[in-house]
Amino acid sequence: MSTAKYSPRLADKYKNEVVPALMKKFSYKSIMQAPKLQKICLNRGISGAVTDKKLVDISVDELTLIAGQKAVSTVSKKDISNFKLRKGLPIGARVTLRGEKMYEFLDRLISAALPRVRDFRGVNDKSFDGRGNYTMGVTEQIIFPEVDIDKVNKITGMDITFVTSANTNEEAYELLKELGMPFKNAKKD
Repeated sequence: MSTAKYSPRLADKYKNEVVPALMKKFSYKSIMQAPKLQKICLNRGISGAVTDKKLVDISVDELTLIAGQKAVSTVSKKDISNFKLRKGLPIGARVTLRGEKMYEFLDRLISAALPRVRDFRGVNDKSFDGRGNYTMGVTEQIIFPEVDIDKVNKITGMDITFVTSANTNEEAYELLKELGMPFKNAKKD
């Protein structure tokens, strides 16, 4: 019986290639200063959830399939009469990935899902929040190979947030670029 512990491909790449590259670029004194990916949050709001409760269940199932981890439904925090929304109604779905599942999802996103986007030229490099976090939007859930196109009744998108330990946008950009994120206008070194 083998005692070798499984480690995702991108986790190994982070330890062996990304950390040394970041240490050289930003001249860190310790490997602990190098920024790392802490979590990936997938979030989806459902437009017709007020009138059709099954849309939330379908969305939770799809996010569970995409992420490889159980998604939960989100509920509204307050009443908004213009949208016929009451406090406590389920209106979305979310899932937070950490550790091995986070690296596995990132690997699938970069190598399988993003290349399936129509007219894909790279992700926007201006979606950083100033504190080292990056958020991108996906307009169609069918770019993920786990989703069966025949079973999809409504094409919806989602937000994907990459939370890093970086202090600046530049550090977070370099971290994600080294991990393989295909940015538009990527600066060549």
